Amino acid sequence: MAEPVIATRGLTKRFRGGQLAVDGLDLSVPAGSVFGFLGPNGSEKTTTIRMLMGLIEPTSGTARVLGRPMPAAARTVLPHVGALIEGPALYGFLSGRDNLLRYDAADPTADPRTRGARVAAALDRVGLTPAGAKKARAYSLGMKQRLGLAAALLQPRELLVLDEPTNGLDPQGMREIRSLVRELAAEGTTVFLSSHLLDEIEQVCTHAAVMAGGRLITQGAVADLAAGARGRLVVSTPDTGEAARVLKERGVTDLEVGDGRVTGAAPKTSGPGLAELNAALVHAGVRVTGFGAERASLEDAFVALTGEGFDVTG
Repeated sequence: MAEPVIATRGLTKRFRGGQLAVDGLDLSVPAGSVFGFLGPNGSEKTTTIRMLMGLIEPTSGTARVLGRPMPAAARTVLPHVGALIEGPALYGFLSGRDNLLRYDAADPTADPRTRGARVAAALDRVGLTPAGAKKARAYSLGMKQRLGLAAALLQPRELLVLDEPTNGLDPQGMREIRSLVRELAAEGTTVFLSSHLLDEIEQVCTHAAVMAGGRLITQGAVADLAAGARGRLVVSTPDTGEAARVLKERGVTDLEVGDGRVTGAAPKTSGPGLAELNAALVHAGVRVTGFGAERASLEDAFVALTGEGFDVTG
């Protein structure tokens, strides 16, 4: 098997005063994946990313990026990594284009003869060509995020690290960034995407890790993580009260009653099956207009693993 693009063992960060931020993190990011680093705000995702990029040193444990130890090999590794962490650092008095020219000029590996073409291509890729001549201080938060992403894409990268890349974007902008991430992955770039938005991870990522309270809860293929949680039983009926009563008597838990709909935790394999539940509803005189089980989502998996939820849609 190919070596992981990112691999940590026991990675730990404790700040002054003894505050434990990241606790014994064992992370493995497969090459070629779109890897979602998932957790609510305050779960120390950014602290972890800063250690991976060599911006801060761990208290203990190890981190390897592109097969090299970090932060010791930062000068060798970072030219192959594009990153957008905690929002871009921009010169407000310069245009978006001139900001990118400065970024590119700071890269010792960049050929100055093709600088203009690289900047133009990066602006076009994030949809900022019409605003390239506009001063960065006049950019909206979403436009600044796009410009930061353009800076990360000035050179071909083996690894792209994005910390909340859709922060401040409208729904259309979020869709465009998701599409861009898929394109980059198809071209062979491994994308490490940190987010607190469950639906964002579920739509674009092939693999994910779930963080909570500075600790790794689980990691793996997104489909496998969702498959490990129970789905939801959904019954459509005008007789919601009676339907809820029947389902409760037969062991269905976590019942929710809405307008013409009753939902609950999907039956366990050891309990009554879907056919038996449907028959019980009909036998009790419940008028069933719809009946089935929805597959578990990444949100269901997170709640099952941690006992808590967080912002799903932003």
